[in-house]
Amino acid sequence: MRASGRPDRHASSSAHELTSVSSVKVGVLQFFSWPERRIPLAQVYERALDRIVVMDRAGYDAVWLAEHHFTTYSVCPSVHLMALEAAHRTERLRIGTAVSLAALYHPLRLAEELALLDVLTGGRLNWGAGRGFEPAEFAAFGVPLDETAPRFREAVEVVLAAWTQERLTFHGTYWDFDDVEVLPKPFQQPHPPTWVAATSPEAIGWAASRGFSILMDPHASFAEIGAKYAQYLAALATHGFAPTADTPMARLVAVAGTDAEAERVARAGAAWTIGAYAHGLPGAAATTRAEIAERIEGYVRERIIWGSASRVRDELARLSEEMCLRYLMIAPLSNESFLRFSDDVLPDV
Repeated sequence: MRASGRPDRHASSSAHELTSVSSVKVGVLQFFSWPERRIPLAQVYERALDRIVVMDRAGYDAVWLAEHHFTTYSVCPSVHLMALEAAHRTERLRIGTAVSLAALYHPLRLAEELALLDVLTGGRLNWGAGRGFEPAEFAAFGVPLDETAPRFREAVEVVLAAWTQERLTFHGTYWDFDDVEVLPKPFQQPHPPTWVAATSPEAIGWAASRGFSILMDPHASFAEIGAKYAQYLAALATHGFAPTADTPMARLVAVAGTDAEAERVARAGAAWTIGAYAHGLPGAAATTRAEIAERIEGYVRERIIWGSASRVRDELARLSEEMCLRYLMIAPLSNESFLRFSDDVLPDV
């Protein structure tokens, strides 16, 4: 069974032909950060939801909601509840999850909740599923670290089977079901567009072997994203699948009136990311001031898109080649960055 985003109608086109900046789609990876708990958490949510209303009016393709637990980097333990609230406040914006941490769920409950969400939003759901990487989350939910990847993969298979089989029969390593009618079925048929987060070569290879579309993370460098995407396309071809048009590539973004101010925002955002979130990434631990400074510099040079609106537009033109950028998922590092991108960059993308 193949799960994907919207298929590329020109599947025979080369990867190079898919990279024109003028055809880039843009979505927003929405976090719910609570730095230093400076304001009431309810205000964090309201500001984010106000931003989502702007996305709907500005012409973004989708908002992608990030699920996290036990961290102030992003306080959104239920992207499905947040997705419904976002849908209530918008009309055309697609509502994505980036991601549902599938390894932490009972897969039938996940299938039911997502299908209900798709029905209630009139078919605006984009489902992004991921394993996650934060050991504290796995430990608190009682999922052994060495089981997270296979549990995630099996959960994805169960959800898709539950959506597409009239009555579900499934026998796997972790879950066994016989003749279960999972209701409701999704509004979108055969199921909502589906992506899986894939960062490691193993994860990319697994996704390609199933024909799944992938989401690409904000923590790999520009060059690494390009190389991983090339690996993904090659693996898809090996398994007899055509590439899809939509491979959302997440990037932290800082836009300001001047390049210097944008760089300041980018550095502050990199420091916050490293301190509050990216420390959980495999191999990402930084313990000395020098190591932290080096990692911040790496984000500013090789991961964050920053600058005045004109510099950001130039960067996107460059990255359309380096990353084969077709779908940009921005994670703004400030509200000004979001507003300036919406007003001064998005119309020209």
